[in-house]
Amino acid sequence: MIIWTLAALAGAAMPQAAPAANEAAIRFGAREAVQQISLSPDGSHIAYIQPTTARGAALYVVDLATGTPKPILTSSGDPDRLSYCRWSTNTRLVCGIYMILPSEVGALGFTRVIGIDSDSKNLKIVSARDSQNALGFTTGGGSIIDWLSDSDDGTVLMTRTYIPEVSTGTHLGSVQEGFGVDRVDTGSLKRRTVESPKLDAAEYISDGHGTVRIMGIRPKAGDGYDKGRVNYFYRKPDSRDWAPLGSITDSPGTGDGFDPYAVDRDRNLAYGFDDKDGHTALYSIALDGSLKRDLVLARPDADIDSLVQIGRQRRVVGASYATERRQVEFFDPELRKLSAALSKALPGLPLVSFVDASTDENRLILFAGSDVDPGHYYLFDKKARKLDELLPTRPQLAKTVLAPVKPVSFPAADGTQIPGYLTLPPGSDGKNLPAIVMPHGGPGDRDEWGFDWLAQYFANRGYAVLQPNFRGSTGYGSAWFQQNGFKSWKIAVGDVNDGGRWLVKQGIADPARLGIVGWSYGGYAALQSAVLDPTLFKAIVAVAPVTDLETLRSESENFTNYRRVDAFIGRGPHVREGSPAQNVGRIVAPVLMFHGDRDQNVGIRESRMMASRLKDAGKQAELVEFHNLDHYLDDSTIRTGMLDKMDAFLRASMKF
Repeated sequence: MIIWTLAALAGAAMPQAAPAANEAAIRFGAREAVQQISLSPDGSHIAYIQPTTARGAALYVVDLATGTPKPILTSSGDPDRLSYCRWSTNTRLVCGIYMILPSEVGALGFTRVIGIDSDSKNLKIVSARDSQNALGFTTGGGSIIDWLSDSDDGTVLMTRTYIPEVSTGTHLGSVQEGFGVDRVDTGSLKRRTVESPKLDAAEYISDGHGTVRIMGIRPKAGDGYDKGRVNYFYRKPDSRDWAPLGSITDSPGTGDGFDPYAVDRDRNLAYGFDDKDGHTALYSIALDGSLKRDLVLARPDADIDSLVQIGRQRRVVGASYATERRQVEFFDPELRKLSAALSKALPGLPLVSFVDASTDENRLILFAGSDVDPGHYYLFDKKARKLDELLPTRPQLAKTVLAPVKPVSFPAADGTQIPGYLTLPPGSDGKNLPAIVMPHGGPGDRDEWGFDWLAQYFANRGYAVLQPNFRGSTGYGSAWFQQNGFKSWKIAVGDVNDGGRWLVKQGIADPARLGIVGWSYGGYAALQSAVLDPTLFKAIVAVAPVTDLETLRSESENFTNYRRVDAFIGRGPHVREGSPAQNVGRIVAPVLMFHGDRDQNVGIRESRMMASRLKDAGKQAELVEFHNLDHYLDDSTIRTGMLDKMDAFLRASMKF
């Protein structure tokens, strides 16, 4: 059973690109045709979000008995965006809306939660409304932390930021302030407080059955900034008293305490992550008062970085980590067996993951993909032992030959072997090619084996693409993370440059046609690569790059996380030495940058500064600005034009 028609789905998702765009840019620039998908509690319907206009989206509901999609909600993407939709009952959905608006302190992100019936009626705002007497406003509309799988009345547990109200001349003003939890009926909007707001509360974790068991407190200093730690507390069953659970430093790569992620009600324990011999491991801690701690899963060569959860109660069934490929260890024997069977049924799609499930877990939505297949969503019926395809993620690429992705390693200057992924043009002999080194963002991130639309686009256009997991990447342990990619920028960017030299030494890259392309931290690394070696790369492309570490620090001054950002960047000579905008004299290659003017991750003034200083120094530089777009440039038309311009720039700069 395939519930889509290729022509309709492709037409909805394809960008209206300028005539000058090459055909590959149009196909690869299109956003994913399925941005999110969920299954109704009884397993009879699915809902999925699909792109419409360049940056808009629509919510479709499908009765699986008929297979006919019905649109029930749309968003323009400017500024409102649909971020997710899930079922609160068999006939009602709850959706997250996200938007970025300009403000005096820069671009501000706002979220709200809405509810809508599956027949498109009764659209309501589920997020608590700010009072007209409130002494401020909330940017966050709350997150659903429990879908209350034991109930079918559409109530959920939802976080809420409480704002105190003006009380002058009235006795009705509320003095409640802080972060709490409400139980909300998503249909009638009736709500009651289940966790009173606490001023420094930052996180709540439920047991999946309606009881909040863990609370995270992020203390603030006298200046209002976070202190950089989170203190966790827990409750015993049938108790309202909080007891200490532990404390962590709120910074990536530290691994200095138990970081809880989920609660298993039936086993009365919490799952979370902590360090074991320099790598992140999964532990469980008993919530019976003993705090008995058990190691659940660890590896000497990789960080255990995510839980595998399933169903409306988010039952923990396994954990995941990445070596050369993403791997899953299932704790649930039935799902372990099912996963093995599905892998055999889908032999060319080894990346299999469970996306959603009916309440009884008889029907499952799963995703399966590979490096040369962007992936498909399937419906599996356990009782019928039947697997049906639902939707492809990128139907525009159905007839496009994609390039295999090969795990590789190369030596850094100090002899350390740096892992990465090499993608060669389809049908190429892999020799003397135009080539690109493409460092990932983050820096607290890593590349993985699988489909990557940017890497595949460039391979389609004839480039070899190397994606290095330089030191400073996550997933390889605390020693590999170093002090992060900013404090240890010379090591991180040095590894990136050594990747380019390796391509040349192996005969893969023509040294005269070697470029570098990066997004976010990857854009920073692309620009900073020339500070270490001005002549290695013949062209530099940077999307939403960090260009000045002091400016990056200042962008957080009006936010409570300033101390965390300040500590992450650090103080000392590396701040100036590690800032491309402070070292434009070293840059020889032509530079092309792209940036959205509502980027919350990296302000657009960093790219404007870089472009201005390069031009003042007589360098070749161009900055393309995108209106009303954030860090991710989630617009098919914009992405298509950007890909086309990148390719033309690289060809002109590297003369091929």
